[in-house]
Amino acid sequence: MDVALKLLFSCVVVVFVVFVNDGPAVCGGEAMEPLEMVVDGAENQCPSFSGSGNGGAYPGDTEDDAWPMVQKKGNQFVVNDHPFYVNGFNTYWLMVFAADESTRGKVSEVFQQASAVGLTVCRTWAFNDGQWRALQKSPSVYDEVVFKALDFVVSEAKKYKIRLILSLINNWEAYGGKAQYVKWGKAAGLNLTSDDQFFSHPTLKSYYKAHVKNLLNRVNTFTNITYKDDPTIFAWELINEPRCTLDPSGDTLQAWIEEMAVFVKSIDPKHLVEIGMEGFYGLSTPNKVQYNPNTYAQQVGTDFIRNHLALGIDFASVHIYADSWISPSITDAHLQFTKSWMEAHIEDAEMYLGMPVLFSEFGVSANDPGYNSSFRNTLISLVYKTLLNSTKKGGAGAGSLLWQLFPEGTDYMDDGYAVVLSKSPSTSNIMSLHSTRLAIFNSVCSWHCRWGCKKKDNILDAFLYHDDL
Repeated sequence: MDVALKLLFSCVVVVFVVFVNDGPAVCGGEAMEPLEMVVDGAENQCPSFSGSGNGGAYPGDTEDDAWPMVQKKGNQFVVNDHPFYVNGFNTYWLMVFAADESTRGKVSEVFQQASAVGLTVCRTWAFNDGQWRALQKSPSVYDEVVFKALDFVVSEAKKYKIRLILSLINNWEAYGGKAQYVKWGKAAGLNLTSDDQFFSHPTLKSYYKAHVKNLLNRVNTFTNITYKDDPTIFAWELINEPRCTLDPSGDTLQAWIEEMAVFVKSIDPKHLVEIGMEGFYGLSTPNKVQYNPNTYAQQVGTDFIRNHLALGIDFASVHIYADSWISPSITDAHLQFTKSWMEAHIEDAEMYLGMPVLFSEFGVSANDPGYNSSFRNTLISLVYKTLLNSTKKGGAGAGSLLWQLFPEGTDYMDDGYAVVLSKSPSTSNIMSLHSTRLAIFNSVCSWHCRWGCKKKDNILDAFLYHDDL
């Protein structure tokens, strides 16, 4: 980490100690006992991520085996009852790379680089159905080599103190997805005419449930910890970017979400569960469809608020792709959409859902007309600033996951969105600074009262918005 960032992180404790001698801090409208709390925070509660990989460490962590689960409390994620605001990333292909000795080192490399800039959560695939390097070769038939590769990914994430969101199936054909489940059903003699019947046919739902059961009850061959008991896992994601155009009313997908969320929780009540939604508004909220990127978005069978009210869903997920949804050509309209899209979903999470919202994919493609790295930095900064505006008010904007982080030498996997930190120092600095800001907030604002942090003279703001690197 940059030396200035280390100084910034150290300075905040001094400022708070000076401040609290001048008067009490106010948290959620109530006075705290601030001097003890801040001195405590200075000595025991400030995580460090100067490349050591312990950016996920929290108060009460004494050793790896005692690493606590992430939970939610109202609109926030918490660890040991302390706030856990997320700066993270996606690298979807980790399991496949870990299955080959020649590429396994890239898994460690990306975790090390992410840890060095303070990233604490990674989202990746825990599926590969019927394809090359398949985890699930046919329903409930697994390639043990690939399953051990996933075990390695989980164990390596733990080593670098990075938590994982594991997605259970794809809506799209890449890595098999619901289309592969339909192929398996047809091979078994089922009369299926649409991939969207994945969401409604009892046999296909039984295939999915069997995979969930097998995965959650898996004992990791590296750590000897059952997946459903492993705090390295941040959350289970039901499906990546679900859409059911066969039923634009949304009823089919809603019923599937309700059934599967409860099923996952019946096996594993400890971990958080999210859907994997893109965030489109549907028929239940006609006043919200104005925020959709286009009219087609309300015809794909998803319904952001309705979907997330399902029993068993712990937090909301939203994706941000202005270049895919609005126009591939880079314009300021991308930034305007990103800001309004985020603010609308944060407001919904607070007013209607009562849960955190994680912007679990966002990015911009280098293949877009008019793209340059400066625009990418501007977009990333906008996402981070919008989240900080929520964070400082104790709002529901709980974090973001960049799509996507790659180590060097994996360019052939790049879909245009890859960020290679070693080749992008300006982007790396932006990410590291945001991690520092969140680490300051997570450790100094140690709540013993209600959420929401207001400090006299906005001292916290001065550090959350300090732009000098």
